[in-house]
Amino acid sequence: MQVIPSEVSVSRPSNLHWAAYAVEFLGTFLLVFFGLAVVIFDFGRGSPAATWLPDPFVRRLATGFLFGSVGALLALSPIGRISGAHLDPVLSWAFWGAGSLSPLDAACYTVAQFVGGGLAGLLLKPVWGPFGRTALYGATVPSPAGAWPAVFGEVLATFALVGGILWFVGHERLRVFTPALIPPLVACLVAFEAPWSGTSMNPARSFGPALAAHTVGSLWIYVVGPAIGAGLAAVAVARSDRIHVAKLAHHAHDPLGRFHGAATGSPATRLRRGVLALRRTGDRR
Repeated sequence: MQVIPSEVSVSRPSNLHWAAYAVEFLGTFLLVFFGLAVVIFDFGRGSPAATWLPDPFVRRLATGFLFGSVGALLALSPIGRISGAHLDPVLSWAFWGAGSLSPLDAACYTVAQFVGGGLAGLLLKPVWGPFGRTALYGATVPSPAGAWPAVFGEVLATFALVGGILWFVGHERLRVFTPALIPPLVACLVAFEAPWSGTSMNPARSFGPALAAHTVGSLWIYVVGPAIGAGLAAVAVARSDRIHVAKLAHHAHDPLGRFHGAATGSPATRLRRGVLALRRTGDRR
């Protein structure tokens, strides 16, 4: 059983935390704006990146690493200290499922993340102009194989990303390394999975460029797939004997006890117990 740091309250207040929501909006804006700048530069038509890295797999690997590095740096910044730097609605939902974030905070984070991602995506259009258009401003679109293979790819990729984060923040000795996990993990997921769906793993990340590139028709893929993947990760990883901290860095800074919570009685734990109970009932029959 892990011990909550002495300076952390476990009252888990349910009131609104406007500063955290504003910071989460800012962090998501920065992730989408600068992260997709990397995507656009690396895959825009005529980019020198294609000359430097002619192999598309290697270019995807580098792009994913740089995108993940943006997220890791934001987590290590004051943004991560104040809001936890989720920067991804399904990660906030997974933290709620694991019992370490209140439903009110998860809902408000979601609104802030979508607004931040949407604003960043709209600004990419005037900043990158016709060159950005050749890369659809970094929009995620399904491969010619169709929507359902893309959904499946998003489920797998998001399960790996969210599951990895939950595993690290659920173990005291691993928590400090959570930001270091993100760049190489995102790099590998983008390199291998992007040909299926573009590897979003983040509805807010897909929402912004979808507005700029007018690809909102496929946006449901990047909500359904990541949501299922994150939910499965929460059910698989959350354990009643762990304190899952809903932050990617600055884990000990939680004066209100908003980010610490044992998975005992959490939605993910209750769901897993229900599935096990059904399995036992079926075995008896």
